[in-house]
Amino acid sequence: MTNTDQTAQSVPDGDAVPDNSSRNRLVIALLLISTFVVFLNETIMTVALPRLMVALDVSASAVQWLTTAFLLTMAVVIPVTGFLIQRMNTRPIFMMAMSIFSVGTLICAVSPGLELLIFGRVIQAVGTAIMMPLLMTTVMTLVPPESRGKTMGNISIVISVAPAIGPTISGFILNYMEWPWLFILVLPISLAALAAGMKWMENVTEPRYAPLDIVSVFISAIAFGGLVYGLSSMGGEEAAQIAGLPAWAVLLIGAVAMVIFIARQFALQKKDAALLDFRTFQSRMYAICVAILAIAMMTLFGTVILLPIYTQNVLGIDALQTGLMLMPGGLIMGLLAPTVGRLYDKHGARRLVIPGAILVSAVLWALTLVGEGTSIWNILIGHMILSVGLALIFTPLFTAGLGSVPPMLYSHGSAMLGSIQQVGGAAGVALFVAVMSLRTRASVEAGLSEAAALTSGIQLAFTFGAAIFTLGLVLTFFVRRPPAPEQPMPEGA
Repeated sequence: MTNTDQTAQSVPDGDAVPDNSSRNRLVIALLLISTFVVFLNETIMTVALPRLMVALDVSASAVQWLTTAFLLTMAVVIPVTGFLIQRMNTRPIFMMAMSIFSVGTLICAVSPGLELLIFGRVIQAVGTAIMMPLLMTTVMTLVPPESRGKTMGNISIVISVAPAIGPTISGFILNYMEWPWLFILVLPISLAALAAGMKWMENVTEPRYAPLDIVSVFISAIAFGGLVYGLSSMGGEEAAQIAGLPAWAVLLIGAVAMVIFIARQFALQKKDAALLDFRTFQSRMYAICVAILAIAMMTLFGTVILLPIYTQNVLGIDALQTGLMLMPGGLIMGLLAPTVGRLYDKHGARRLVIPGAILVSAVLWALTLVGEGTSIWNILIGHMILSVGLALIFTPLFTAGLGSVPPMLYSHGSAMLGSIQQVGGAAGVALFVAVMSLRTRASVEAGLSEAAALTSGIQLAFTFGAAIFTLGLVLTFFVRRPPAPEQPMPEGA
């Protein structure tokens, strides 16, 4: 059975994909629009964290949970979406995702303090977690291999423009309005996307039976939650505890739970009942791409959360100026995305990801030298170069990684990739803030001024990020063009 045959069979009534090309383009467009909305929400918080620290009278280690809790929830929920995508049609799962996201946005808009705001972010993350694997799985199912780079490039436009304008919109709002307006203004946009889906979204895949292992869901929550919570609490200003346990004990419980979770998935996948099917890692290319993406997300999210703290609390520029500074880089990523997609279709991933990783690594090492007198123009140029590097990395790795697994494992592949990606991002935020907080506190105790101490903490955090990304740079030299799934598959595969 060929890859094309399998793709055709995933479409209702046995229609071949070309016969439904207009419908498929509409479905992908609606998913792209909705993905733009949820990514806008995720990045609109970037420059708001320093302002929220003051408005809510909380520490950096506390306010970073607005990002960490969001990413952690996505990491816990995304594995379940592999089950949902297999069991539900496209339209109902889309409606569910955007409805949940809208409810979470409403909760954030009316939150009086940090606790309810974090809860609202968690609800938002549930909706976001469903959208990303749904988009990726749908694209891999409907788009033929020779055009996937171009389509993934279009996806990259959406997920690049949102980060570009998100911080700028956030800075503008915070300059003239109170922080709840960050969510008040997103709410009608999410409702509009929901209304568009109600009118035009169609079902493009055929549901099939897929078991849900509740025990795996429970263990995964302990595993991901323990790892990220323990890591972030290690750098907190207070001795964070759960049920009287210190942070290191929570981290250890998370690690043990992760081992148990992985072992259970290996046992369940023999019966095609795994929550996350690790047979995706039988593809060496998929494993390499996922590893690089996890490292990239770890360093990216850590950098994104530190830059606004640095520019506002050390350099003294306001939230709006910070947002404007971050905008050109995001726009560059969006503008480059179609070209990168076409280059991938023509040359494969390796020729793109190696130079991209070199650029990202160079910028991260340069950021270890920032100081109280660093020019904002240097930060602007550095962020633009960083964005060029990331543009050369993300589209090829997403496409090559998912293109390397058998079509029957697309939903598991996208869910696995999304989970690891979000855990990497959450761990990056936790690690960077923990390192910054610990060094800053030690520097203040040593007699440094607040600005000098914070600068020292930020420098050390960027050093950790640059060192970690160096491993990702090494792995890019092992990236190759996707193999077997692009070839005819034997009967019964």
